[in-house]
Amino acid sequence: MDTESTYSGYSHYSGHSKKAQRQGSRDRHKSPRSKDGSRSEKSVTIQAPTAEPLLGNDSSRAEEAQDDNWGETTTAITGTSEHSMSQEDISRISKDLEDSVGVECKRYFLLTLAAVLGLLVFLTPIAFILLPQILRRTELEPCGTACEGLFISVAFKLLILLIGTWALFFRQPKADLPRVFVFRALILVLMFLLVFSYWLFYGVRILESKDINYQGIVQFAVSLVDALLFVHYLAIVVLELRQLQPMFTVKVVRSTDGESRYYSLGHLSIQRAALVVLENYYRDFSVYNPLLLTASKARAEKHLAGLKVYNVDGPDNSAAGQSRAMIAAAAHRRDSSHNELYYEEADHERRVRKRRARLVVAVEEAFTHIKRLQTEEQPKAPGEVMDPREAAQAIFPSMARVLQKYLRTTRQQHYHTMESILQHLAFCIANNMTPKAFLERYLSPGPTLQYNKDRWVSKHWTLISEEAVTKGLRDGIVFVLKSLDFSLVVNVKKIPFIKLSEEFVDPKCHKFALRLQSETSV
Repeated sequence: MDTESTYSGYSHYSGHSKKAQRQGSRDRHKSPRSKDGSRSEKSVTIQAPTAEPLLGNDSSRAEEAQDDNWGETTTAITGTSEHSMSQEDISRISKDLEDSVGVECKRYFLLTLAAVLGLLVFLTPIAFILLPQILRRTELEPCGTACEGLFISVAFKLLILLIGTWALFFRQPKADLPRVFVFRALILVLMFLLVFSYWLFYGVRILESKDINYQGIVQFAVSLVDALLFVHYLAIVVLELRQLQPMFTVKVVRSTDGESRYYSLGHLSIQRAALVVLENYYRDFSVYNPLLLTASKARAEKHLAGLKVYNVDGPDNSAAGQSRAMIAAAAHRRDSSHNELYYEEADHERRVRKRRARLVVAVEEAFTHIKRLQTEEQPKAPGEVMDPREAAQAIFPSMARVLQKYLRTTRQQHYHTMESILQHLAFCIANNMTPKAFLERYLSPGPTLQYNKDRWVSKHWTLISEEAVTKGLRDGIVFVLKSLDFSLVVNVKKIPFIKLSEEFVDPKCHKFALRLQSETSV
Protein backbone atom coordinates (compact mmCIF):
# COMPACT_ATOMS: atom_id res chain seq x y z
CA MET A 1 0.00 0.00 0.00
CA ASP A 2 1.42 3.40 -0.98
CA THR A 3 1.74 5.49 2.12
CA GLU A 4 2.69 9.10 2.76
CA SER A 5 4.50 9.90 5.96
CA THR A 6 3.60 12.98 8.00
CA TYR A 7 6.39 13.97 10.30
CA SER A 8 5.24 14.71 13.83
CA GLY A 9 8.62 15.72 15.15
CA TYR A 10 11.30 17.60 13.32
CA SER A 11 14.98 16.71 13.24
CA HIS A 12 17.82 18.55 14.92
CA TYR A 13 20.35 19.78 12.47
CA SER A 14 24.11 19.91 12.76
CA GLY A 15 25.81 22.93 11.14
CA HIS A 16 24.45 26.25 9.86
CA SER A 17 24.87 25.74 6.13
CA LYS A 18 22.30 26.91 3.59
CA LYS A 19 21.78 23.38 2.44
CA ALA A 20 20.58 22.34 5.88
CA GLN A 21 18.19 25.32 6.02
CA ARG A 22 16.72 24.47 2.62
CA GLN A 23 16.26 20.84 3.69
CA GLY A 24 14.49 21.96 6.86
CA SER A 25 12.11 24.23 4.93
CA ARG A 26 11.21 21.34 2.63
CA ASP A 27 10.46 19.11 5.63
CA ARG A 28 8.20 21.78 7.21
CA HIS A 29 6.08 22.15 4.08
CA LYS A 30 5.81 18.42 3.39
CA SER A 31 3.06 17.68 5.95
CA PRO A 32 0.20 19.81 4.52
CA ARG A 33 0.78 18.50 1.01
CA SER A 34 0.64 14.90 2.15
CA LYS A 35 -2.80 15.38 3.70
CA ASP A 36 -4.40 17.17 0.76
CA GLY A 37 -2.99 15.01 -2.04
CA SER A 38 -5.10 13.16 -4.54
CA ARG A 39 -6.26 9.82 -3.22
CA SER A 40 -7.75 8.34 -6.37
CA GLU A 41 -4.34 7.59 -7.95
CA LYS A 42 -3.04 5.32 -5.20
CA SER A 43 -2.56 1.60 -5.65
CA VAL A 44 -3.42 -0.61 -2.70
CA THR A 45 -2.16 -4.04 -1.79
CA ILE A 46 -3.81 -6.29 0.78
CA GLN A 47 -0.82 -6.72 3.05
CA ALA A 48 1.55 -3.90 3.83
CA PRO A 49 5.11 -4.66 5.02
CA THR A 50 5.40 -4.50 8.77
CA ALA A 51 9.13 -4.01 9.07
CA GLU A 52 10.72 -0.55 8.83
CA PRO A 53 13.02 0.04 5.87
CA LEU A 54 16.68 0.72 6.41
CA LEU A 55 17.43 3.76 8.56
CA GLY A 56 14.04 5.43 8.45
CA ASN A 57 13.35 4.89 4.76
CA ASP A 58 10.06 6.31 3.49
CA SER A 59 7.97 5.51 0.44
CA SER A 60 9.40 5.45 -3.07
CA ARG A 61 8.31 9.04 -3.80
CA ALA A 62 10.01 10.37 -0.70
CA GLU A 63 13.14 8.42 -1.62
CA GLU A 64 13.28 10.07 -5.02
CA ALA A 65 12.72 13.53 -3.60
CA GLN A 66 15.38 13.29 -0.90
CA ASP A 67 19.03 13.92 -1.58
CA ASP A 68 21.55 11.08 -1.20
CA ASN A 69 23.35 13.02 1.56
CA TRP A 70 20.29 13.58 3.76
CA GLY A 71 21.85 11.51 6.52
CA GLU A 72 24.78 13.94 6.87
CA THR A 73 22.61 16.82 8.06
CA THR A 74 19.78 14.97 9.83
CA THR A 75 20.37 13.27 13.14
CA ALA A 76 16.88 12.02 14.09
CA ILE A 77 13.48 11.69 12.45
CA THR A 78 10.27 10.61 14.11
CA GLY A 79 6.88 10.31 12.48
CA THR A 80 3.57 8.58 12.12
CA SER A 81 2.00 7.01 9.05
CA GLU A 82 -1.31 7.71 7.31
CA HIS A 83 -3.00 5.18 5.02
CA SER A 84 -5.44 6.58 2.48
CA MET A 85 -7.79 4.50 0.35
CA SER A 86 -10.32 5.25 -2.34
CA GLN A 87 -13.78 3.72 -2.65
CA GLU A 88 -12.61 1.64 -5.62
CA ASP A 89 -9.80 0.21 -3.51
CA ILE A 90 -12.21 -0.77 -0.73
CA SER A 91 -14.56 -2.50 -3.18
CA ARG A 92 -11.64 -4.31 -4.78
CA ILE A 93 -10.36 -5.53 -1.42
CA SER A 94 -13.83 -6.77 -0.44
CA LYS A 95 -14.10 -8.63 -3.76
CA ASP A 96 -10.70 -10.25 -3.20
CA LEU A 97 -11.77 -11.34 0.27
CA GLU A 98 -14.96 -12.90 -1.10
CA ASP A 99 -12.97 -14.73 -3.78
CA SER A 100 -10.50 -16.02 -1.17
CA VAL A 101 -13.37 -17.31 0.99
CA GLY A 102 -14.83 -19.14 -2.02
CA VAL A 103 -11.46 -20.68 -2.84
CA GLU A 104 -11.03 -21.87 0.76
CA CYS A 105 -14.50 -23.46 0.77
CA LYS A 106 -13.81 -25.20 -2.55
CA ARG A 107 -10.48 -26.52 -1.29
CA TYR A 108 -11.90 -27.92 1.95
CA PHE A 109 -14.85 -29.47 0.12
CA LEU A 110 -12.57 -31.33 -2.27
CA LEU A 111 -10.32 -32.47 0.58
CA THR A 112 -13.32 -33.70 2.54
CA LEU A 113 -14.69 -35.56 -0.47
CA ALA A 114 -11.32 -37.23 -1.16
CA ALA A 115 -10.93 -38.18 2.52
CA VAL A 116 -14.40 -39.77 2.65
CA LEU A 117 -13.73 -41.73 -0.54
CA GLY A 118 -10.36 -42.91 0.75
CA LEU A 119 -11.89 -44.02 4.05
CA LEU A 120 -14.59 -45.95 2.15
CA VAL A 121 -11.95 -47.66 0.01
CA PHE A 122 -9.91 -48.86 2.97
CA LEU A 123 -12.87 -49.98 5.05
CA THR A 124 -14.58 -51.92 2.23
CA PRO A 125 -12.27 -55.03 2.24
CA ILE A 126 -12.46 -55.20 6.03
CA ALA A 127 -16.25 -54.96 5.88
CA PHE A 128 -16.38 -57.75 3.30
CA ILE A 129 -14.57 -60.05 5.73
CA LEU A 130 -16.39 -59.04 8.94
CA LEU A 131 -20.03 -58.80 7.76
CA PRO A 132 -20.54 -62.60 7.27
CA GLN A 133 -19.04 -63.25 10.69
CA ILE A 134 -21.44 -60.77 12.29
CA LEU A 135 -24.65 -61.72 10.43
CA ARG A 136 -24.45 -65.53 10.24
CA ARG A 137 -21.39 -66.86 11.94
CA THR A 138 -22.85 -70.30 12.73
CA GLU A 139 -23.85 -71.01 9.13
CA LEU A 140 -20.41 -70.37 7.58
CA GLU A 141 -18.00 -73.09 6.65
CA PRO A 142 -14.88 -73.24 8.83
CA CYS A 143 -11.90 -71.19 7.65
CA GLY A 144 -8.91 -73.42 7.00
CA THR A 145 -5.20 -72.73 6.83
CA ALA A 146 -5.34 -71.23 3.35
CA CYS A 147 -8.17 -68.95 4.41
CA GLU A 148 -6.24 -67.74 7.46
CA GLY A 149 -3.20 -67.08 5.28
CA LEU A 150 -5.33 -64.76 3.17
CA PHE A 151 -5.90 -62.60 6.27
CA ILE A 152 -2.16 -61.87 6.41
CA SER A 153 -2.15 -61.09 2.68
CA VAL A 154 -5.03 -58.62 3.03
CA ALA A 155 -3.42 -56.92 6.04
CA PHE A 156 -0.05 -56.30 4.37
CA LYS A 157 -1.59 -55.23 1.05
CA LEU A 158 -3.79 -52.71 2.84
CA LEU A 159 -0.75 -51.40 4.73
CA ILE A 160 1.21 -50.98 1.46
CA LEU A 161 -1.80 -49.31 -0.16
CA LEU A 162 -2.17 -46.95 2.81
CA ILE A 163 1.48 -45.87 2.67
CA GLY A 164 1.38 -45.41 -1.10
CA THR A 165 -1.82 -43.39 -0.95
CA TRP A 166 -0.38 -41.16 1.76
CA ALA A 167 2.79 -40.54 -0.28
CA LEU A 168 0.95 -39.83 -3.53
CA PHE A 169 -2.19 -37.93 -2.56
CA PHE A 170 -1.76 -36.47 0.93
CA ARG A 171 0.62 -33.61 0.20
CA GLN A 172 0.69 -29.99 1.22
CA PRO A 173 -0.92 -28.04 -1.65
CA LYS A 174 1.49 -25.62 -3.33
CA ALA A 175 -1.09 -23.47 -5.07
CA ASP A 176 -4.77 -22.93 -5.74
CA LEU A 177 -5.45 -23.84 -9.35
CA PRO A 178 -8.43 -22.33 -11.20
CA ARG A 179 -9.71 -25.73 -12.41
CA VAL A 180 -9.78 -29.29 -11.13
CA PHE A 181 -6.85 -31.54 -11.96
CA VAL A 182 -8.49 -33.77 -14.59
CA PHE A 183 -6.37 -36.91 -14.19
CA ARG A 184 -6.67 -36.88 -10.41
CA ALA A 185 -10.43 -36.53 -10.71
CA LEU A 186 -10.52 -39.45 -13.15
CA ILE A 187 -8.56 -41.61 -10.70
CA LEU A 188 -11.03 -40.78 -7.93
CA VAL A 189 -13.99 -41.57 -10.19
CA LEU A 190 -12.39 -44.87 -11.20
CA MET A 191 -11.88 -45.83 -7.56
CA PHE A 192 -15.48 -44.95 -6.73
CA LEU A 193 -16.83 -47.02 -9.63
CA LEU A 194 -14.62 -49.97 -8.64
CA VAL A 195 -15.74 -49.93 -5.00
CA PHE A 196 -19.38 -49.41 -5.98
CA SER A 197 -19.25 -52.40 -8.38
CA TYR A 198 -17.75 -54.64 -5.71
CA TRP A 199 -20.37 -53.57 -3.18
CA LEU A 200 -23.15 -54.24 -5.71
CA PHE A 201 -21.80 -57.71 -6.47
CA TYR A 202 -21.23 -58.41 -2.77
CA GLY A 203 -24.78 -57.44 -1.83
CA VAL A 204 -26.48 -59.48 -4.55
CA ARG A 205 -24.34 -62.63 -4.74
CA ILE A 206 -23.14 -62.98 -1.13
CA LEU A 207 -25.51 -61.24 1.28
CA GLU A 208 -28.82 -62.01 -0.46
CA SER A 209 -27.90 -65.54 -1.54
CA LYS A 210 -26.42 -66.27 1.91
CA ASP A 211 -23.25 -67.83 0.60
CA ILE A 212 -21.62 -70.03 3.28
CA ASN A 213 -18.22 -70.44 1.57
CA TYR A 214 -16.20 -68.13 3.82
CA GLN A 215 -12.91 -68.79 2.03
CA GLY A 216 -14.50 -67.60 -1.22
CA ILE A 217 -15.68 -64.42 0.53
CA VAL A 218 -12.16 -63.74 1.81
CA GLN A 219 -10.78 -64.40 -1.65
CA PHE A 220 -13.27 -61.86 -3.03
CA ALA A 221 -11.93 -59.23 -0.58
CA VAL A 222 -8.36 -60.06 -1.62
CA SER A 223 -9.28 -59.47 -5.27
CA LEU A 224 -10.62 -56.02 -4.35
CA VAL A 225 -7.36 -55.11 -2.62
CA ASP A 226 -5.40 -56.29 -5.66
CA ALA A 227 -7.55 -54.15 -7.94
CA LEU A 228 -6.96 -51.12 -5.69
CA LEU A 229 -3.21 -51.69 -5.87
CA PHE A 230 -3.39 -51.69 -9.67
CA VAL A 231 -5.38 -48.45 -9.60
CA HIS A 232 -2.68 -46.93 -7.38
CA TYR A 233 -0.02 -48.03 -9.88
CA LEU A 234 -2.05 -46.41 -12.66
CA ALA A 235 -2.23 -43.19 -10.63
CA ILE A 236 1.58 -43.15 -10.27
CA VAL A 237 2.03 -43.55 -14.03
CA VAL A 238 -0.54 -40.92 -14.99
CA LEU A 239 0.15 -38.33 -12.29
CA GLU A 240 3.91 -38.61 -11.85
CA LEU A 241 5.75 -40.56 -14.55
CA ARG A 242 3.91 -39.23 -17.62
CA GLN A 243 5.15 -35.67 -17.17
CA LEU A 244 8.83 -36.49 -16.58
CA GLN A 245 9.87 -36.82 -20.24
CA PRO A 246 10.51 -33.35 -21.75
CA MET A 247 8.29 -32.70 -24.75
CA PHE A 248 8.00 -28.88 -24.89
CA THR A 249 10.27 -25.87 -24.46
CA VAL A 250 8.68 -22.74 -23.01
CA LYS A 251 10.08 -19.24 -23.16
CA VAL A 252 9.08 -16.99 -20.25
CA VAL A 253 9.45 -13.24 -20.74
CA ARG A 254 8.76 -10.59 -18.08
CA SER A 255 6.77 -7.79 -19.67
CA THR A 256 8.41 -4.86 -17.89
CA ASP A 257 12.15 -5.37 -18.43
CA GLY A 258 12.23 -8.23 -20.97
CA GLU A 259 14.13 -10.68 -18.78
CA SER A 260 13.59 -14.19 -20.13
CA ARG A 261 14.28 -17.83 -19.29
CA TYR A 262 13.79 -21.16 -21.05
CA TYR A 263 12.37 -24.31 -19.43
CA SER A 264 11.62 -27.85 -20.59
CA LEU A 265 8.25 -29.37 -19.70
CA GLY A 266 6.52 -32.68 -20.27
CA HIS A 267 2.89 -33.54 -20.90
CA LEU A 268 1.11 -31.04 -18.64
CA SER A 269 -2.09 -29.08 -18.73
CA ILE A 270 -1.88 -25.32 -19.18
CA GLN A 271 -2.66 -24.57 -15.53
CA ARG A 272 -0.07 -27.03 -14.24
CA ALA A 273 2.49 -25.70 -16.72
CA ALA A 274 1.75 -22.21 -15.37
CA LEU A 275 2.37 -23.50 -11.84
CA VAL A 276 5.75 -24.94 -12.87
CA VAL A 277 6.67 -21.66 -14.55
CA LEU A 278 5.85 -19.67 -11.41
CA GLU A 279 7.85 -22.02 -9.20
CA ASN A 280 10.87 -21.53 -11.46
CA TYR A 281 10.22 -17.78 -11.69
CA TYR A 282 10.66 -17.23 -7.96
CA ARG A 283 13.94 -19.14 -8.12
CA ASP A 284 15.55 -18.03 -11.41
CA PHE A 285 14.35 -14.49 -12.19
CA SER A 286 15.90 -11.52 -10.43
CA VAL A 287 13.55 -9.74 -8.09
CA TYR A 288 11.21 -7.27 -9.77
CA ASN A 289 12.20 -3.71 -8.90
CA PRO A 290 9.67 -1.11 -10.09
CA LEU A 291 11.97 1.76 -9.11
CA LEU A 292 14.36 0.86 -11.93
CA LEU A 293 11.64 1.68 -14.46
CA THR A 294 11.02 5.20 -13.19
CA ALA A 295 14.17 6.60 -14.82
CA SER A 296 12.94 6.11 -18.39
CA LYS A 297 9.49 7.47 -17.51
CA ALA A 298 11.00 10.52 -15.84
CA ARG A 299 13.21 11.10 -18.88
CA ALA A 300 10.22 11.00 -21.26
CA GLU A 301 8.19 13.32 -19.04
CA LYS A 302 11.10 15.75 -18.87
CA HIS A 303 11.32 15.87 -22.66
CA LEU A 304 7.59 16.49 -23.04
CA ALA A 305 7.58 19.08 -20.24
CA GLY A 306 10.18 21.12 -22.12
CA LEU A 307 7.90 21.49 -25.16
CA LYS A 308 5.58 24.48 -25.57
CA VAL A 309 2.71 24.43 -28.10
CA TYR A 310 1.13 27.65 -29.42
CA ASN A 311 -2.31 27.52 -31.06
CA VAL A 312 -2.40 29.81 -34.09
CA ASP A 313 -5.33 28.16 -35.93
CA GLY A 314 -8.03 28.95 -33.42
CA PRO A 315 -9.76 26.94 -30.70
CA ASP A 316 -11.39 24.44 -33.09
CA ASN A 317 -8.26 22.49 -33.91
CA SER A 318 -6.65 22.84 -30.49
CA ALA A 319 -6.65 19.14 -29.43
CA ALA A 320 -5.64 17.55 -32.73
CA GLY A 321 -3.16 20.27 -33.56
CA GLN A 322 -1.56 20.11 -30.14
CA SER A 323 -1.13 16.36 -30.33
CA ARG A 324 0.41 16.57 -33.84
CA ALA A 325 2.73 19.34 -32.73
CA MET A 326 3.85 17.35 -29.69
CA ILE A 327 4.61 14.27 -31.81
CA ALA A 328 6.51 16.33 -34.39
CA ALA A 329 8.56 18.12 -31.73
CA ALA A 330 9.36 14.85 -30.00
CA ALA A 331 10.53 13.39 -33.32
CA HIS A 332 12.84 16.38 -33.87
CA ARG A 333 14.35 15.95 -30.43
CA ARG A 334 14.84 12.19 -30.90
CA ASP A 335 18.26 12.66 -32.46
CA SER A 336 19.66 14.34 -29.36
CA SER A 337 17.92 12.17 -26.75
CA HIS A 338 20.34 9.25 -27.20
CA ASN A 339 23.20 11.49 -26.09
CA GLU A 340 21.35 12.34 -22.90
CA LEU A 341 20.62 8.67 -22.29
CA TYR A 342 24.27 7.75 -22.83
CA TYR A 343 25.59 10.36 -20.40
CA GLU A 344 22.91 9.58 -17.79
CA GLU A 345 23.74 5.87 -17.84
CA ALA A 346 27.47 6.57 -17.75
CA ASP A 347 27.04 8.89 -14.78
CA HIS A 348 24.87 6.37 -12.97
CA GLU A 349 27.41 3.57 -13.54
CA ARG A 350 30.19 5.81 -12.26
CA ARG A 351 28.23 6.59 -9.09
CA VAL A 352 27.44 2.90 -8.56
CA ARG A 353 31.10 1.89 -8.94
CA LYS A 354 32.15 4.63 -6.55
CA ARG A 355 29.60 3.67 -3.89
CA ARG A 356 30.43 0.01 -4.39
CA ALA A 357 34.13 0.60 -3.79
CA ARG A 358 33.39 2.56 -0.61
CA LEU A 359 31.06 -0.18 0.60
CA VAL A 360 33.60 -2.96 0.01
CA VAL A 361 36.32 -1.05 1.88
CA ALA A 362 34.00 -0.20 4.80
CA VAL A 363 32.81 -3.80 5.20
CA GLU A 364 36.35 -5.21 5.01
CA GLU A 365 37.52 -2.74 7.68
CA ALA A 366 34.54 -3.62 9.88
CA PHE A 367 35.24 -7.35 9.63
CA THR A 368 38.86 -6.84 10.71
CA HIS A 369 37.63 -5.84 14.19
CA ILE A 370 36.12 -9.29 14.80
CA LYS A 371 38.16 -12.29 15.88
CA ARG A 372 36.74 -15.75 16.45
CA LEU A 373 37.82 -17.11 19.82
CA GLN A 374 38.65 -20.76 20.23
CA THR A 375 37.31 -22.73 23.19
CA GLU A 376 40.58 -22.56 25.14
CA GLU A 377 40.99 -18.83 24.43
CA GLN A 378 37.59 -17.71 25.73
CA PRO A 379 38.51 -17.49 29.45
CA LYS A 380 41.70 -15.57 28.52
CA ALA A 381 39.99 -12.99 26.33
CA PRO A 382 41.03 -9.48 27.43
CA GLY A 383 37.86 -7.77 26.25
CA GLU A 384 34.18 -8.50 26.35
CA VAL A 385 33.13 -11.78 24.73
CA MET A 386 30.12 -11.29 22.42
CA ASP A 387 27.78 -13.61 20.60
CA PRO A 388 27.22 -13.19 16.82
CA ARG A 389 24.23 -10.88 17.29
CA GLU A 390 26.12 -8.55 19.61
CA ALA A 391 29.14 -8.56 17.33
CA ALA A 392 26.92 -7.64 14.36
CA GLN A 393 25.38 -4.77 16.32
CA ALA A 394 28.87 -3.58 17.28
CA ILE A 395 30.30 -3.32 13.76
CA PHE A 396 27.13 -2.38 11.88
CA PRO A 397 27.26 1.41 12.59
CA SER A 398 30.63 1.69 10.82
CA MET A 399 29.13 0.42 7.55
CA ALA A 400 25.49 1.51 7.88
CA ARG A 401 25.75 4.89 6.13
CA VAL A 402 27.81 3.58 3.22
CA LEU A 403 25.50 0.61 2.77
CA GLN A 404 22.45 2.86 2.87
CA LYS A 405 23.84 5.15 0.16
CA TYR A 406 24.70 2.19 -2.04
CA LEU A 407 21.23 0.68 -1.68
CA ARG A 408 19.63 4.03 -2.47
CA THR A 409 21.81 4.48 -5.55
CA THR A 410 20.96 1.01 -6.88
CA ARG A 411 17.27 1.39 -5.90
CA GLN A 412 17.30 -1.62 -3.53
CA GLN A 413 16.48 0.19 -0.29
CA HIS A 414 12.89 -1.08 -0.11
CA TYR A 415 14.00 -4.73 -0.15
CA HIS A 416 16.36 -4.59 2.83
CA THR A 417 15.44 -3.53 6.34
CA MET A 418 17.83 -2.82 9.16
CA GLU A 419 16.72 -5.95 11.00
CA SER A 420 17.25 -8.17 7.94
CA ILE A 421 20.74 -6.75 7.42
CA LEU A 422 21.63 -7.35 11.08
CA GLN A 423 20.36 -10.93 10.87
CA HIS A 424 22.38 -11.57 7.73
CA LEU A 425 25.48 -10.00 9.28
CA ALA A 426 25.11 -12.13 12.42
CA PHE A 427 24.66 -15.23 10.25
CA CYS A 428 27.86 -14.47 8.32
CA ILE A 429 29.80 -13.86 11.52
CA ALA A 430 28.54 -17.07 13.15
CA ASN A 431 29.52 -19.15 10.11
CA ASN A 432 32.93 -17.48 9.70
CA MET A 433 32.07 -16.03 6.28
CA THR A 434 34.18 -13.41 4.52
CA PRO A 435 33.15 -9.80 3.77
CA LYS A 436 32.70 -10.78 0.11
CA ALA A 437 30.18 -13.44 1.13
CA PHE A 438 28.29 -10.87 3.22
CA LEU A 439 28.14 -8.37 0.34
CA GLU A 440 26.97 -10.92 -2.23
CA ARG A 441 23.32 -10.28 -1.32
CA TYR A 442 23.57 -6.52 -1.83
CA LEU A 443 25.98 -6.10 -4.76
CA SER A 444 23.68 -7.84 -7.22
CA PRO A 445 19.90 -8.37 -7.02
CA GLY A 446 19.03 -11.98 -6.25
CA PRO A 447 15.96 -14.09 -6.96
CA THR A 448 12.65 -13.36 -5.29
CA LEU A 449 13.00 -16.23 -2.81
CA GLN A 450 16.05 -14.51 -1.31
CA TYR A 451 13.95 -11.73 0.16
CA ASN A 452 11.31 -11.67 2.86
CA LYS A 453 7.81 -12.66 1.75
CA ASP A 454 6.48 -9.28 2.89
CA ARG A 455 8.70 -7.69 0.22
CA TRP A 456 7.37 -9.81 -2.64
CA VAL A 457 5.55 -7.57 -5.08
CA SER A 458 3.54 -10.37 -6.68
CA LYS A 459 1.73 -13.07 -4.68
CA HIS A 460 -1.55 -13.44 -6.57
CA TRP A 461 -1.47 -14.39 -10.25
CA THR A 462 -4.12 -14.54 -12.95
CA LEU A 463 -3.86 -17.06 -15.78
CA ILE A 464 -4.99 -15.67 -19.15
CA SER A 465 -5.31 -18.16 -22.00
CA GLU A 466 -7.34 -18.51 -25.17
CA GLU A 467 -7.46 -22.27 -24.66
CA ALA A 468 -9.12 -24.08 -21.77
CA VAL A 469 -6.62 -24.29 -18.90
CA THR A 470 -7.35 -28.01 -18.45
CA LYS A 471 -6.13 -28.80 -21.97
CA GLY A 472 -2.65 -30.13 -22.53
CA LEU A 473 0.26 -28.18 -23.94
CA ARG A 474 0.80 -28.10 -27.69
CA ASP A 475 3.02 -26.28 -30.12
CA GLY A 476 2.29 -22.56 -30.52
CA ILE A 477 0.20 -22.00 -27.38
CA VAL A 478 0.72 -18.62 -25.69
CA PHE A 479 -0.62 -17.83 -22.24
CA VAL A 480 -0.03 -14.96 -19.83
CA LEU A 481 0.49 -14.97 -16.08
CA LYS A 482 -0.61 -11.54 -14.86
CA SER A 483 0.20 -10.02 -11.49
CA LEU A 484 -0.47 -6.58 -10.06
CA ASP A 485 2.40 -4.71 -11.74
CA PHE A 486 3.73 -6.93 -14.51
CA SER A 487 3.04 -10.06 -16.56
CA LEU A 488 4.87 -13.20 -17.60
CA VAL A 489 4.31 -14.10 -21.25
CA VAL A 490 4.81 -17.82 -21.89
CA ASN A 491 5.35 -19.14 -25.42
CA VAL A 492 5.25 -22.94 -25.91
CA LYS A 493 7.30 -24.69 -28.59
CA LYS A 494 7.43 -28.43 -29.20
CA ILE A 495 10.85 -30.07 -29.06
CA PRO A 496 11.62 -31.16 -32.65
CA PHE A 497 12.00 -34.80 -33.57
CA ILE A 498 15.70 -35.65 -33.77
CA LYS A 499 16.96 -38.32 -36.16
CA LEU A 500 20.42 -39.72 -35.51
CA SER A 501 22.36 -41.85 -37.96
CA GLU A 502 25.40 -43.99 -37.31
CA GLU A 503 28.63 -44.00 -39.29
CA PHE A 504 31.41 -46.46 -38.55
CA VAL A 505 35.01 -45.29 -38.84
CA ASP A 506 37.65 -47.98 -39.13
CA PRO A 507 40.64 -47.16 -36.90
CA LYS A 508 42.99 -48.59 -39.56
CA CYS A 509 42.03 -45.83 -41.98
CA HIS A 510 43.81 -43.16 -39.92
CA LYS A 511 46.93 -43.11 -42.12
CA PHE A 512 48.63 -39.91 -43.26
CA ALA A 513 51.46 -38.98 -45.66
CA LEU A 514 53.78 -36.01 -45.34
CA ARG A 515 53.98 -33.91 -48.50
CA LEU A 516 57.18 -31.90 -48.71
CA GLN A 517 57.75 -28.88 -50.92
CA SER A 518 60.82 -26.84 -51.68
CA GLU A 519 59.62 -23.91 -49.56
CA THR A 520 58.54 -26.10 -46.61
CA SER A 521 60.46 -25.46 -43.36
CA VAL A 522 60.13 -29.09 -42.21
